[in-house]
Amino acid sequence: MYLTQGLHRAVQQCPERIATIEGDERWSYRQLAERVARLAAAMRRAGVEDGDRVALLSLNSNFCMEFFLAAWWAGAVAVPVNTRWAPVEMSFGINDVGASLLFVERTFLSAAPYLKQECPSLNGNIVVVGEGDSQGFTSYAQFIDGVAPIEDRLRSGDDLACIVFSGGTTGTPKGVMLSHMNMWSSQIAGRAENAPLPLVITLMAPPLFHTAALGKLVAQVMLGGTSVMMPAFDVGELIRLIQQENVNDVMWVPSMVQMLLDHPDAVGADFSCLKRITYGAAPMPLALLERAQKVFTEAEFIQAYGMTETAPVISMNNWENHLPAAWASGRIRSAGKATMATQVRIVDEHDQELPRGQVGEIIVRGPNVMLGYWGRPEETAETLRGGWMHTGDGGYMDDDGYIYVVDRIKDMIVSGGENVYSAEIENVLMRHPAVSQCAVIGIPCTKWGEAVHAVVVLHPGSEADEALLQQHCRDSLAGYKVPKSVEFLKELPYSGPGKVLKFVLRQKYWDQPQTAADQQQSV
Repeated sequence: MYLTQGLHRAVQQCPERIATIEGDERWSYRQLAERVARLAAAMRRAGVEDGDRVALLSLNSNFCMEFFLAAWWAGAVAVPVNTRWAPVEMSFGINDVGASLLFVERTFLSAAPYLKQECPSLNGNIVVVGEGDSQGFTSYAQFIDGVAPIEDRLRSGDDLACIVFSGGTTGTPKGVMLSHMNMWSSQIAGRAENAPLPLVITLMAPPLFHTAALGKLVAQVMLGGTSVMMPAFDVGELIRLIQQENVNDVMWVPSMVQMLLDHPDAVGADFSCLKRITYGAAPMPLALLERAQKVFTEAEFIQAYGMTETAPVISMNNWENHLPAAWASGRIRSAGKATMATQVRIVDEHDQELPRGQVGEIIVRGPNVMLGYWGRPEETAETLRGGWMHTGDGGYMDDDGYIYVVDRIKDMIVSGGENVYSAEIENVLMRHPAVSQCAVIGIPCTKWGEAVHAVVVLHPGSEADEALLQQHCRDSLAGYKVPKSVEFLKELPYSGPGKVLKFVLRQKYWDQPQTAADQQQSV
């Protein structure tokens, strides 16, 4: 299967349907296909061959849709660059994959001279997208001038489609190689688990340099849906766009939901058009889910669990388990069941499958699992050993096949010989009415080896101190799980897809010989 198939289908079946919206600019599928075929021709004229890498540095936009489809139409490999990176990180990514062509949206034009100098593989091939002075670089209009549309190269199956950088929670970016089959099978399995809406109008709020958003874009084209592009996440603008464009489908992370519900513009807003809310990247605290269901009364909630390396979906917890009447079953705390494209096992340190209910590492295989890490054969072999993708997530499976993710294995805290899972403590902390966000980490402790440390963000106007939150935890947790120390911050560090960067929180403690936990062992 090839990722441009949906575009061909849409042009045949609904050519005048709106494919993508950015501000006042709306492109039909017919217009999009014409632009894609022409941009693909320009890429080939510029020397792009089958399998060559072409990079994009851009906020979400109509052009992003054009770029990805054109890269695939031209037989190339699309490489979205993280817009939150510093220029030196951008140059690392571009050099790592050996990109021969870079499209830069005007917002990032200031980085272009540095990237031209530091990225020899580009050989100066930088195209500026957007109106205005291109400052000596090739403009989009110049790049496509005089070219005629070309036929689709129809690369498909195991042909490499994109390289998406992962590793945001560890600090080490790795280029994840995803094929046409990887991306297609992940999205078709998701649609099989949850029948698509009759006409999907989705708000593309998460950045397209992450697999979840890119996968959603692929799904939209497959379904002939409409994508409303949101260049940067802004809660007030998000609320306005939902109402203005009658958005019926969104994909958020829990922190986005929290910010939306706390925003004054949410009061009195009409969200009746929203019919489906898919969330992932982190668990949804039950208190937050309960708040959200009271506001988005017409929407069904679905959780998707996965990672970049699985393109990205592994399992889905469907809307039935999100109904309050079903919460007593406990399945609301699960990540759902493996999709039709995936097979999941829970294994021990020797990769032997564990009995149901026992915690081990979650491993996955299926057509959605990545080809590997670009230029990292040893890491690829370690991650894909035995034909299974080793997720690094700890979890267990119940008798009905529901998967419960307890923690990242590397984030598990070993305190006094006991395994402590941060997610369990975070769920308890989030039930306190004063707590808006939290993260639990292990920090060095001379007595216990590691001590449980909570980092907390309070709701505006709320008050709580360490002793209060410790007592709150004691009411629900064993003593060794109660945080030995609590730190209060104004905000938590997040990666692009909405995951807390726990390695950032740990740095100041593991770089110092004396810690808060050492000073408070008696707590």
